[in-house]
Amino acid sequence: MTSALLTDQYELTMVDAALKDGTADRRCVFEVFARRLPDGRRYGVAAGLGRFLTALGDFRFGDDEIGFLRDRGVIDAGTAAWLADYRFTGDIRAYREGEVYFPNSPILQVEGTFAEAVVLETLALSVFNADSAIASAAARMVSAADGRPLAEMGSRRTGEWNAVAAARAAYIAGFGATSNLEAGRTWGIPTMGTAAHAFTLLHDSEEAAFRSQLDALGNGTTLLVDTYDIEQAVDTAVRLTDGKLGGVRIDSGDLPSVVAAVRAQLDRLGATDTKITVTNDLDEYTIAALRAAPVDSYGVGTSVVSGSGHPAAGMVFKLVAHRGADADGEWVSVAKKSADKASIGGRKEAGRRLRNGVATAEVVLTAGQVGPDERPLLVPVVTGGEVDPAFLGAAGVEAARAHHARAKAELPADAARIGRGDPAIPTLVI
Repeated sequence: MTSALLTDQYELTMVDAALKDGTADRRCVFEVFARRLPDGRRYGVAAGLGRFLTALGDFRFGDDEIGFLRDRGVIDAGTAAWLADYRFTGDIRAYREGEVYFPNSPILQVEGTFAEAVVLETLALSVFNADSAIASAAARMVSAADGRPLAEMGSRRTGEWNAVAAARAAYIAGFGATSNLEAGRTWGIPTMGTAAHAFTLLHDSEEAAFRSQLDALGNGTTLLVDTYDIEQAVDTAVRLTDGKLGGVRIDSGDLPSVVAAVRAQLDRLGATDTKITVTNDLDEYTIAALRAAPVDSYGVGTSVVSGSGHPAAGMVFKLVAHRGADADGEWVSVAKKSADKASIGGRKEAGRRLRNGVATAEVVLTAGQVGPDERPLLVPVVTGGEVDPAFLGAAGVEAARAHHARAKAELPADAARIGRGDPAIPTLVI
């Protein structure tokens, strides 16, 4: 399926006009960045690169797409012919997926002709804004969980394909599994799930439902114990498994007190190895509030797939440089000067300044190269239109997850705090 019409009309009307006035082939550099982090956030997590590169490979205008555009009067015959042959032939550099970012970090840099690059604006922003928002929220939840596993289970709280992307972003940021099977198939993410309250309500008794689930999934399964009376359900679960039950899940109530009571009951009954999973509309704040409770793992839905109150990362796609009128002319730095929306012109280099392995600044250079005490952040991902396969598929997701863990470990200790605060390190534009 083509991704070419996952775009805004003005991109194609700009191409149409640029083809007519002769500027369509002018070499340009566009950058994706966020002017600021969401209020109170200390860092962001760049996610979506693998999805964007996959969509770039499918960015083609076939007869159906061109016919639709012609019928709507969006383009003329000359632009239709140009689109029919469209293939991105330029270069793209990016922050590795899973990298942390800060205000004005140039997380994606697209170089090509004006026409071939500008049509990628909406595609890039729709992917990076959503995925980075989710990964950024998920990373905060991972910090709040303090080493305890988290599972993403928000498919029913977002669009069906958004759910797949959300599971991917959360996994890159440190979640251990997802309930979404398509995310497991497409991206290789571990999947999990047992039963809902409906399964208990279906049976003539809670004991009958538990027996059925145990027969199907074995004693290592996790039983949902809050359909009726939690204390009675735990008694039944332990009795049916001779104290060998894998886990119980709690999805309601005052979680700190309920979890403490269930842990005490399980230990009293000899089920000391039975784990406790909690769900129930968790976010980073409720997870942090449960840090002292005997919780073994968390399941998070609505908050993670919605970016925990910030569903978009606020990223923009801006032209920062172009060649002069002569194709071999000097590069011209360009930037918006609008109030509150000013941008920084020029093709950037970016590095993470480190001292004894700890990040002290994000360095964005408008000229020159990254210094010896700075980790380079921009890497080539597309060269001459050819995508580096290392960033694609399930292998790309695993690489992104591993890179995120390394990048997050470089941040100063207070970056893990989930209370409101300034970015963990300053951005120095040089």
